[in-house]
Amino acid sequence: MNKKYSQKNTIIPLNSSKLRSLALFYVGKYATSRKKLKQYLARKVREKGWDDSEPPQIDALADEFSELGYIDDAGFAASKARSLVSRGYGLKRLEQEIFAGGIESEDQVEAMAIIEESRLIAADNFARKKHIGPYAKEAASRDKKQKQLAAFLRAGHDIKIAQKFVNADSDDIIDWDI
Repeated sequence: MNKKYSQKNTIIPLNSSKLRSLALFYVGKYATSRKKLKQYLARKVREKGWDDSEPPQIDALADEFSELGYIDDAGFAASKARSLVSRGYGLKRLEQEIFAGGIESEDQVEAMAIIEESRLIAADNFARKKHIGPYAKEAASRDKKQKQLAAFLRAGHDIKIAQKFVNADSDDIIDWDI
């Protein structure tokens, strides 16, 4: 076996310095939450092992990075909300993202406000993207409308909003009083 090849694939265990470097790299590259950073670092410790006299200080690193402003859970949640609105997703989908990100309730306020204010815009974006209702090229059959309604609901929209779009004809203008 080639000695160079075997040395290249040797896994070098982490220590406190390397763990900090990984954390800095991660927050520098990705918008993240405290929970997601902790999950990433824990996974890296599992994969590479640990070679230090004290245990890995993952929680302390996440706390420090939060205090330094490298991680902002409220900003992360608000950014997710704006992204979801532009992609056509609703409140339920945001709640799933917030849960996955481990965002605490006090950090969810701005994100929830963004989604609530933009719920019709998000539904309109979804309908346009999927060619539903007023954006359809032709009238949908009853079976197709059921599928479109299900798609709206999976995307996290309220049933009333979904029905309004799905039942609209291609030349209708949506009444925004819902």
